Amino acid sequence: MKIIDGKEIAKNLRLKISEEVKKLDRPPGLAVILVGEDPASAVYVRNKERACNEAGFFSDKIIKSENITEEQLLEEVERLNHDPQIDGILVQLPLPSHINANKVIEHISPLKDVDGFHSENIGKLMQNKSHLRPCTPKGVMTMLASIGCEVMGMNCVVIGASNIVGRPMAMELLNARGTVTICNSKTKNVAEKVMQADIVVVGVGIPKMVKGDWVKDGAVVIDIGINRLDDGSLVGDVDFDAIKDKASAITPVPGGVGPMTIATLLENTLIAYRQNL
Repeated sequence: MKIIDGKEIAKNLRLKISEEVKKLDRPPGLAVILVGEDPASAVYVRNKERACNEAGFFSDKIIKSENITEEQLLEEVERLNHDPQIDGILVQLPLPSHINANKVIEHISPLKDVDGFHSENIGKLMQNKSHLRPCTPKGVMTMLASIGCEVMGMNCVVIGASNIVGRPMAMELLNARGTVTICNSKTKNVAEKVMQADIVVVGVGIPKMVKGDWVKDGAVVIDIGINRLDDGSLVGDVDFDAIKDKASAITPVPGGVGPMTIATLLENTLIAYRQNL
């Protein structure tokens, strides 16, 4: 069994990015918009800002009141769309309920959509064209490559069908020529489907949903979930202790996929910088 060290893989990727940034005429610019005072969102934004600074990026953190109108937020996005110093725009989700998140995402220029959520970029993912790809699924593919996991011809099961993780994750695996099954909360006999999988990717937000007897010997298990229990501890969507001795490779929580998401965001911003030259 191999524990896939997301911190180490992300560190190496960020180091590679920072070396490339030193050769550029100007630093790549990433603007992050935070609306309101959600504590978890504030932590994510701080982590992104720190990663930007360490990589030599220009980081613009824009904090807006939760009372901002949708129109005002769209105007802020439009301003950044035309700012030559900004290569990537990220609007931290979730947004207050009075703002249509999809409308805001669609207003970001596809060339600056470093989250990879714009429908134009998702469409390119469907067609396996070069584009800005959603960070977490792309980070997972980097992790699989780092351990020499060949996706082609493998049975892959993705649990979770969100627009941010599950659906693009399935497309990433499909583009790598895996055979993909997507499960959701209504899927019947999920355990039976997981038992057939060579690669299992889980992102549903249910603590320890995937049990030890669901996973076959030698499977690669990627846990995207992060859940805080009543005692304050963090666990993933798979029962790590019950699965670690059966899996050929598994990601821990924390320290697995999370660091890769931020490193991939920097990677996307560098790609956007080059596209926007």
